[in-house]
Amino acid sequence: MLFEVWAPYARDRVTLELNGAGHPLDRDAERDGWWTGTVPARDGDRYGFRLDDGPVRPDPRGRALPDGPDGLSAVVDHAAHAWRHEPPRLRLRGAVLYELHVGTFTPEGTLDAAAERLGEPAGLGVTHVELMPLCPFPGTHGWGYDGVAPWAVHEPYGGPAALKRFVDAAHGLGMGVVLDVVHNHLGPSGNYLPLFGPYFTETHHTPWGAAVNLDAPGSDEVRAYLLGSALAWLRDYRIDGLRLDAVHALADDRALTFLEELSAAVDELAREQGRQHFLIAESDLGDPRTTTPRARGGLGLHAQWNDDFHHALHTALTGEAQGYYADFARAPLAALAKTLTRVFFHDGTWSSFRGRHHGRPVDRERTPAHRFLGYAQTHDQIGNRALGDRLSASLSPGLLACAAALVLTGPSVPMLFMGEEWGATTPWRYFTDHTDPELAEAVRQGRRREFAAHGWAEGEVPDPQDPATRDRSVLDRSERERDPHRRVLAWHRELIALRRTLPDLTDPDLGGVKAAFDEEARWLVFRRGDVRVAVNLSAVPVEIPLGSNGRDRVLAAWEPVAAPGRDGLLRLPGESAAVLADG
Repeated sequence: MLFEVWAPYARDRVTLELNGAGHPLDRDAERDGWWTGTVPARDGDRYGFRLDDGPVRPDPRGRALPDGPDGLSAVVDHAAHAWRHEPPRLRLRGAVLYELHVGTFTPEGTLDAAAERLGEPAGLGVTHVELMPLCPFPGTHGWGYDGVAPWAVHEPYGGPAALKRFVDAAHGLGMGVVLDVVHNHLGPSGNYLPLFGPYFTETHHTPWGAAVNLDAPGSDEVRAYLLGSALAWLRDYRIDGLRLDAVHALADDRALTFLEELSAAVDELAREQGRQHFLIAESDLGDPRTTTPRARGGLGLHAQWNDDFHHALHTALTGEAQGYYADFARAPLAALAKTLTRVFFHDGTWSSFRGRHHGRPVDRERTPAHRFLGYAQTHDQIGNRALGDRLSASLSPGLLACAAALVLTGPSVPMLFMGEEWGATTPWRYFTDHTDPELAEAVRQGRRREFAAHGWAEGEVPDPQDPATRDRSVLDRSERERDPHRRVLAWHRELIALRRTLPDLTDPDLGGVKAAFDEEARWLVFRRGDVRVAVNLSAVPVEIPLGSNGRDRVLAAWEPVAAPGRDGLLRLPGESAAVLADG
């Protein structure tokens, strides 16, 4: 078996330590900084690299870390897995995504346990399950955004074999799998990459310290390292797409950006495999060039999260106006209408949160609607609240139904956060399991200081290191069988079925989306082709002028409602939603 490692920081020698025996590696004459050697090895064999006289460290490209980030790597023979199902041919247009955290989706917190429950999202009508990060991190439970080995799978979740079984199970149910990957930083504990080479650079600084080296000396190899990791998920695990965490935090001043390189490589792999691979960015830039095709001067990513839609919807539902919600809360129905029709709220407008103008308009005539994801809740928007409270903690079932109608029939690709479909009441909190006592305490105190600035008492903020914080975040499936949860679940299923059967609800034409609203009466209606969706966010009934021809049909309604008569008025009960079609 060929073993190789990029270790330009090794002065004289690199030794492969395999099953307790040392094997000197040779310098690669054609690749600067690379060391290689061929040594017999089998699946599961433990190994690491010793640079000069230093300690043995895991392989930066290691596919498994059975003993965690501080242990040795293990050989993984990808060819040994017998796949049972071919990947389904799915596109973003028509997709419904379901964000899932393996560690809290089930009490067991493993990929195999999650796979046993995949029939739930499949039965709901979900097309893609989006997994939060799976790369190894210290301890057992965490969000996954402090991973340290971008080529490996967290062992407490089940390791590489369990991920393959999960993907295979999803494909067998006709669903695709999207994996959340983090390229903008690595975790602070168990990160040995700086010992091998210039994986990080002081040229740029980020909220996590020195930036990942995408443009300084040595960055060619670092970019290849991250690009190779991304392609490995798609190729070796048959994952269908990647969600790229916080691409705005990628410090990259090169003319050809890493994101362009990545999108080109993913497109090429998709052509080779005859698959529908895609990249979904999380971006705070409000820049449509993120998803503009490379041929038109964009980065070529296939879609991006749209937090502006979330913020508008959240303020309209809750009335919250703190922090980045402030601009949206001034006229929340207007903000919601703008994000439904024009995507970004901040499209060159003043952002009081940033203290400057922000964003750029989307070309609605040339940009398909499935370039953007719309959602009412995500791991970030729940877990970064002090108590990790979901919308269900403060909203009525009727308002949850309104949120679902806006997300699942809107122009963007809809995404749900696990449990949202039944109005789960379990919180989803920020939790960690750092094995370094100093880091654990720093995280604990940092969390308390953050929310103390917003008026929270120290004792009110859950301790991220307390195992109970994770345990309380695990879904309670018994809720699904009780009202109002059962009714909320049936509503989500009904809306997703409509999206699947009505072509107007997957029409990519952004320019054809029209919206009207009444800020004071708190109703909004938008139109997509022959379909109209109306929501009443107030507690009292409203009359919405639809300009009907008297032949409208009610396709779905949270509360019983009659189609508009000759007067063209839809009489919609308080805190309810309806979907109608022209007769």
